[in-house]
Amino acid sequence: MHGSEGKDALHSTLEEDPRPKLLPRVLGSLAIVGLMVGLMIGRLTTPDPVELLQVTPVADGLVVWFNSEPKLHGEHVDGTVALLFDAQGQAASGQLKVNDKDVNWRVRKTDGGLLLSLVAARPLRGEWSGEKAEGRWRLEIHLQEQ
Repeated sequence: MHGSEGKDALHSTLEEDPRPKLLPRVLGSLAIVGLMVGLMIGRLTTPDPVELLQVTPVADGLVVWFNSEPKLHGEHVDGTVALLFDAQGQAASGQLKVNDKDVNWRVRKTDGGLLLSLVAARPLRGEWSGEKAEGRWRLEIHLQEQ
């Protein structure tokens, strides 16, 4: 038997291929491009967040404007009216009149969204309804004394 030293390249050991390995690079590039395209499609299909645009006092309550319809949870708590909106916006406060008596309102940020509180010296009862108007969402809150 003869040894395995190379004599005229007639031996059983394969020579190392001098060409670069392109398959891992191609697969890596395809994975990165697929990820980027997926992120772009996800960004295009995500809806805009709901934003509080304006709070306007009216004769017997408030009119609250949003850019689109928010999720809303409202309660009457110990004579106050509290509305929790799944929306973003700035904190605000003010005062309005119901039957010539003062009612204080305040919008503040919470973990669940925006909380609108309506408080007066006597117990309040509130009714609210929303509708699409002028390309925005309008929520009317009507207050009355209990």
